[in-house]
Amino acid sequence: MLIVAGHFDVDPARRDEFIRDREELMRASRGEPGCITYAFSGDPIEAGRVLLFERWESKGALATHLEVLRSGPRPASDIQILGAEVQQYEISEVGAVGS
Repeated sequence: MLIVAGHFDVDPARRDEFIRDREELMRASRGEPGCITYAFSGDPIEAGRVLLFERWESKGALATHLEVLRSGPRPASDIQILGAEVQQYEISEVGAVGS
């Protein structure tokens, strides 16, 4: 399993618009083979921060998704990303918290 997690920093006044502009991307990504979870959400503490969280069954599924992103349409808005950090994590074992 792979987890992709990170954040984007945008103008706080446009954060909700940034997320709305990605609703179709979230729906489409969730329908892709191998996608377990895919979500952009607002950080409840930092007004201009958008969190990204994805879970994928395999590297191959994520690679296909990234290719679709590169070749697909971009979000319609002109919201500038002021900063970002997104990382990929390979998970070898999954279990209940604390086990």
